[in-house]
Amino acid sequence: MDDLRNKYLGLIAEAADEAALEELRVAALGKKGEISLQMRELGKMTPEERKEAGPKLNALKDEVNAALAAKKAALADAALDERLKAEWLDVTLPGRPRRQGTIHPVSQVWEEVTAIFADMGFAVAEGPQVESDWYNFDSLNIPSHHPARAEMDTFYMHRAEGDERPPHVLRTHTSPVQIRHMETYGAPCRVIAPGRVYRADYDQTHTPMFHQVEGLALGRDISMANLKWVLESFFSAYFGTDVKTRFRASHFPFTEPSAEVDIQCSFEGGTVKVGEGDDWLEVLGSGMVHPHVLRSGGIDPDEWQGFAFGMGIDRIAMLKYGIPDLRAFFDSDLRWLRHYGFGALQVPTLHGGL
Repeated sequence: MDDLRNKYLGLIAEAADEAALEELRVAALGKKGEISLQMRELGKMTPEERKEAGPKLNALKDEVNAALAAKKAALADAALDERLKAEWLDVTLPGRPRRQGTIHPVSQVWEEVTAIFADMGFAVAEGPQVESDWYNFDSLNIPSHHPARAEMDTFYMHRAEGDERPPHVLRTHTSPVQIRHMETYGAPCRVIAPGRVYRADYDQTHTPMFHQVEGLALGRDISMANLKWVLESFFSAYFGTDVKTRFRASHFPFTEPSAEVDIQCSFEGGTVKVGEGDDWLEVLGSGMVHPHVLRSGGIDPDEWQGFAFGMGIDRIAMLKYGIPDLRAFFDSDLRWLRHYGFGALQVPTLHGGL
């Protein structure tokens, strides 16, 4: 055993690479290796001989295994040292130009809107983008014959034949978030619901997926006057100038009375200037929450009332930053993003400026 120990420990120490090391492992500990053959001889020995030779053979096997592992680690370290010597980097060379990413205008305006309404006490509410038709239509007093429920206007989710469950849609507005919030938190409340919405429409001012923010305020004595003040305060902060609004009677299934809201502007030289001039531009729909909608959210309309409004984030971004085509928001054109994008540190705040 001493001869075997000296032989293999010497050969292992002299091994030049992992291939030679593997050959030594097989010669010593493989099925037909010298140490393995010695282990097989234990069965032919008497109990006394086996009691003496067994521990020695096991110790020899462990010692050879340990020497193989240590040599393998040493060879790996040596190979790494050679690689590090060959692969070097001159840290004094000039680096690559740093590419600065930009924030998408929709994300920037989303944050601006959130900051303004947060200053007026509005929390942010969220909900799923795939809704049942009850949350998306029925709870909001939209009748079954309404054009918005047609498949040419709304994206319906696929249902297997014979599926009796109510149909689901990609939400066409963020109004379902209002119902979910009323169900969970009740009244009074003051929330906005920004998010993605989907409609089957595509042209210069419409895309199949766009962004919308809706607002909801409920209390015991909230009126249209409060709605007008909130919207004028929002637009004045958003555009950085005093903005007057004009309410025009309209009809929306989920509000009564309903009003379309115009903001004061002027059209000069193909551009729109908000807050000046004698022209008006429609920007959103609003009104007092319909009693049916309040009941759908678990609110007693005889005790509570409030207002709601909704506007397109993409559209007010186009209006503020002079973006002519809504479709460009989703083209992933790097030139467009570099031109209209915002720096990552340009976080909108009321005290620092939007």
